[in-house]
Amino acid sequence: MSGGGTAGHIYPALALAAELRSRGHELVYVGTPQGPEAHLAAEAGLDFVAAPAAGFDRARPWTLLTSSLKIARSAWKLRRFFTQWRPEAIVGFGGYVAVPVGLAARLVRPPVPVVVHEQNSVPGMTNRFLARHACAVALTYPQTAEHFGGRRVVLTGDPVRPEIRGADPVRGRARLGIPPEALMLLVFGGSRGARHINEALVRELPELLAADPALHIVHAAGPEEVESVREQTRTAPARYHLFAYLDDIADVMAAADLALTRAGATTIAELTALGIPALLVPFPYATGDHQTSNARDLVRAGAAVMLPDDQLDGPEFADILRELLADGHGRDTMARAAQSLRGHDAAESLADLVESVA
Repeated sequence: MSGGGTAGHIYPALALAAELRSRGHELVYVGTPQGPEAHLAAEAGLDFVAAPAAGFDRARPWTLLTSSLKIARSAWKLRRFFTQWRPEAIVGFGGYVAVPVGLAARLVRPPVPVVVHEQNSVPGMTNRFLARHACAVALTYPQTAEHFGGRRVVLTGDPVRPEIRGADPVRGRARLGIPPEALMLLVFGGSRGARHINEALVRELPELLAADPALHIVHAAGPEEVESVREQTRTAPARYHLFAYLDDIADVMAAADLALTRAGATTIAELTALGIPALLVPFPYATGDHQTSNARDLVRAGAAVMLPDDQLDGPEFADILRELLADGHGRDTMARAAQSLRGHDAAESLADLVESVA
């Protein structure tokens, strides 16, 4: 299987891997050598094969040649590996590394069946490409089917990690020293953080903490942003908990009364699995603005409030955040709405689909 280089690709792949391994299957994870995949795959007990891959920059047309050569070399390397190992099926979760994996699957004889999983409501370029020769396309959102017209599509949902399903809010608060009765806001922007959300939070931080002495804010600012945020918040009280990144975020997420975050598909799947109300700020430069589309389902269900990124610098951000923090009854209603979106076990459904094509 190939999980790409971001949490949105990696975590669903690991969730599927755990389910398939519980059924007795042998798995190999293919990922880029420079990303976090090798570390996470090793933690999950999976064999890892490195396959360099990269996209191209439209502002620098020559990168199309360099990226194509890198993908071609990886596809040839993987073809030799697949010829020896003979996988029964390949699952691609997007990300550039899935391109050479998919090409190699077509090059071996007989070809290896491919299943594509699309987490977002609007598919990316890689999955559009891979879907041309895939046996099936698994979807998180039913409306995504229109982008794969004429192909076999199956609504499976987005698999969440076993750690999420087994998350313990009591353990999460104890780890951070947050009292059970405290109000907890969790702020994160994905594996790399979100600079604009960080800036908006830092600006409002003094007033938020002063307005409610029971409020604790847990902020995962991202590895590249944390030192800048730390410098700006050095006088903040102990109720502000700053991290670069929360490796084991499951318990901490389960402990939150409210989340302020982007609207990636994996984030949304995990919030709904845990029943956490959220203020979602979609990343405005995502392919096809898919994060806005992702967030709409939660907003329609009453599980989240959505704020456009360009309103983070205006009064709307502070007003909405304060209102959500002050309205315990409203958050309870949102939590129940989030729980109603949990649906079936996506990892089991996707594993069933993979076994059906193998």
